[in-house]
Amino acid sequence: MKTVEAAVIGTGWCGGIRSETLSRSALVDKLHICEIRPDRLKEVAELTKPATATLDYQDIIKNPNISVVYISTTPEGNHYPIAKDCLKAGKHVLLEKPIALELWEADELIELSKRNGVKFTIGYSQRFNTKFAYAKKKITDGTLGNVVSVMVSRHLSRSLGKKIAGRVRLSPVVMESTHDLDFVFWLLEPAKPVRVYSQGSYGYMKPVNGSYDVMFSVVTFDNGLVANICGGWNLPPSYPNYCATWVEILGTEGSLVLDDTHRDNWLNTMQGGQQFPMSTMPGEQVDHVYAGQMGPETLHFLEACIRDRPPMVTPESARMVMETYTAADLSADLGEPVDLPLSNRALSQVADLKKKNRAGAAP
Repeated sequence: MKTVEAAVIGTGWCGGIRSETLSRSALVDKLHICEIRPDRLKEVAELTKPATATLDYQDIIKNPNISVVYISTTPEGNHYPIAKDCLKAGKHVLLEKPIALELWEADELIELSKRNGVKFTIGYSQRFNTKFAYAKKKITDGTLGNVVSVMVSRHLSRSLGKKIAGRVRLSPVVMESTHDLDFVFWLLEPAKPVRVYSQGSYGYMKPVNGSYDVMFSVVTFDNGLVANICGGWNLPPSYPNYCATWVEILGTEGSLVLDDTHRDNWLNTMQGGQQFPMSTMPGEQVDHVYAGQMGPETLHFLEACIRDRPPMVTPESARMVMETYTAADLSADLGEPVDLPLSNRALSQVADLKKKNRAGAAP
C-alpha cells in the first residue's frame, strides 16, 4: 500500500481536526505539523504524535519528503503567501477557504498548481455532508426533474461569528455563504452564475468589525435558475460553534427539503443545560468514528494525491465562488444587482469598497 508524508500548517480548530484525522490514517507514513503558538503546537503534538512539530512553516516547505500539505492558517490573509510557497515547492495543497483575498491571487495559485503539476483544492467540506450529497444524487438521477430554484439559510451562533469577524473584516457571505455558494454551484452544474443581488442587515456584529449580521444573496444562473442564499452569524451564544442550515430545492418533478439544523442530537444536563453535539460545520471526532464532513474530506484529498485522481473541488470552481461573493459584497454596498463575470468597472468599484472598509476598520 502506497503511503505519503503529509503536513498540516496551522493547527487551530480546523487544522487540529485535519491533524487528528491524518494521524489515524494508514495512508500517512509520517505526519508533520506546524503552528505558531507553542502551547497549541504542544497540545496537538501530544494528541497526534507527529514525526516533526515546528513553529516555522518553511521547515515544511524545505522538507522534500512531504508531498501533501493542508493549510489551515488564520488570519485569512496568510492563505495566499503560504499556499504560493507550497505550490512552488511542488507540494499538493488543500487550502481552507477562502482561496485568497484578491482574485489575482487566486489566479496565480491556480496557474502555479498547473505549472508544477500538483493538485490544488479548497476546503469546501459541505460537499461531504451526506444530506447535500443526497441532494446532488436526486438532481443527477432526474428524481426532481429540472431544478427551478434552490434556497439555503445558514446561521451560526454569535460567539463563533464574533470570533471570525474579530480577526478579519470579511462579511458573512464571504466567510459562511461561501460554503453554500460552492455546494449550490455543484448541485446545479453545468449552470453558471450571471448575476447577483445582495442585501444585508446590521445588528450585533456592526460594532465588532462593521459587518452585517445577515446577508441575503439572490444568484441568477445562465439557464434561468435562481438560488436564494442566506448567511448569518448572530444566533444567541448557546452551544459552542453551533450551526443551523435549512435547504429547499424545487424541481419540475419534485421537491427536496433538507433539515441540517442538528435538532436530532439534543443533550440536556443539569450542569450544561441544552446542548447540540455534532452540530458544527466541520464536524468532530466521536471516539472511533468521525461525525461530519471535514474528516472524510481530509482523507479524500489524501487519496486523490496517492491515486493521481482529481479532487472533488477544483480551484477554478472555488475561484468562481470567490468572484460571486465578491459581487455580492459589492451589490450590498451599491444596492443594485451586479453582473458576472465582473467587469473592469465592477472590479474598480470592488477596490474602492475594500479601501473604504480598511479605512473604517482603522483605529
